[in-house]
Amino acid sequence: MHTVKLSKQFSFEAAHRLPKAPEGHKCRNLHGHSFRFDVEVMGPVDPETAWFMDYKDISSVAKPIADELDHTYLNEIPGLEDGTSEILARWIWKRLEKNIEGLHRITVYETVNSRCDYYGEEL
Repeated sequence: MHTVKLSKQFSFEAAHRLPKAPEGHKCRNLHGHSFRFDVEVMGPVDPETAWFMDYKDISSVAKPIADELDHTYLNEIPGLEDGTSEILARWIWKRLEKNIEGLHRITVYETVNSRCDYYGEEL
């Protein structure tokens, strides 16, 4: 038996602002992104099925989250009032952790060049 990591990507369009950004920072203003997030799971390959998990099992719990966030103003969603990628990654994790086996990482892409990886640890 060996361990694998599987990842599935989801996307949504949304607006937000960062109210805690320093005064004069452009991200304090309302703006939007083409967000993406990856859901990564990790676990053993079952010798009977030759896989750890069907990708559709990841989609069944994560796609509704992407659909819920699509074309919204994130700051109006409870828990996302501060709207950073860090807060969003943790929010997605919390929504998934009880519904998907082997959750390992959530990666939020705010732009093509900027991402946040969240592993579920609390500081």
